[in-house]
Amino acid sequence: MVFIDRMKRLGIEVKLTGNFPWIYVDSVNGRRIKKEDYFCGNHGFTIAFMPIKPGQELKFTDIRELFKLIRKYR
Repeated sequence: MVFIDRMKRLGIEVKLTGNFPWIYVDSVNGRRIKKEDYFCGNHGFTIAFMPIKPGQELKFTDIRELFKLIRKYR
């Protein structure tokens, strides 16, 4: 994924998990995301939703919130 590769170049390791249609950030630099930091979901920090129908595109949630989380956990 392009996002993970770009973060690696900045020295930030991001691990993602998925549960259709949600994509969650599982950890940043080996530090697991805490429950109080979950966003747009009950099971993790949701960064995007996978397309449900053909022709739809991947939809990101809030990029600003994502980078706040990355700054907090790096």
